[in-house]
Amino acid sequence: MEILIPILTAAVRSGTPILYATLGEIVTEKAGILNLGLEGIMLVGAYTGFAVTYHLGSPWLGVVMAFVVGALLSLIHAFISITMKGNQVVSGLALTMFGTGASSLLGRSYIGFTIEGLNKIPLPGLSQIPIIGPVLFNNDALIYGSFILVFFLYWFFLRTRNGLNLRAVGDNPQAADAMGISVDKTRYLYTLIGGGIVAVGGAYMSIAYTK
Repeated sequence: MEILIPILTAAVRSGTPILYATLGEIVTEKAGILNLGLEGIMLVGAYTGFAVTYHLGSPWLGVVMAFVVGALLSLIHAFISITMKGNQVVSGLALTMFGTGASSLLGRSYIGFTIEGLNKIPLPGLSQIPIIGPVLFNNDALIYGSFILVFFLYWFFLRTRNGLNLRAVGDNPQAADAMGISVDKTRYLYTLIGGGIVAVGGAYMSIAYTK
């Protein structure tokens, strides 16, 4: 049993970046936009998170800036896909190639550098539960944030007016437009938000894994 806990803990930590990327893409696709540039956005987010944390000494500033940069990269994809009516697949793949190359080029100067990562925050009582306590309730804030984000998005999509409007735009943009919903504005907004969430997953890889 003692061997199982480290394995499950590592699985949770390893899965957190993928969970953020998945949630970000769900937000984007709910608006009817396919973004295949997730890998590129995550890599740029990883670079941004590490670089900002290294220079400013705050991992949270690194996470925030990674979100902003991820949103800006998604803005490029949104402009090509929504305004220019370009091919979403081609645009997304181009974003992946750009992000991979840019992060590799810029990240070379940080090879061998170290930063102070995120500290674990054991939840009183819950972290003492056998097996699941150390695995789920003795982690850093970004892991807890990913858990919360899952339930928040579920509630947002199904229980809020903005969430219903978003689903309408993705499922039937003509009907949404007839209801007075700005389809392009909605798609822009949630493509940027989704890209920012994806970049947070990338930032987690470079910030949290250093601890």
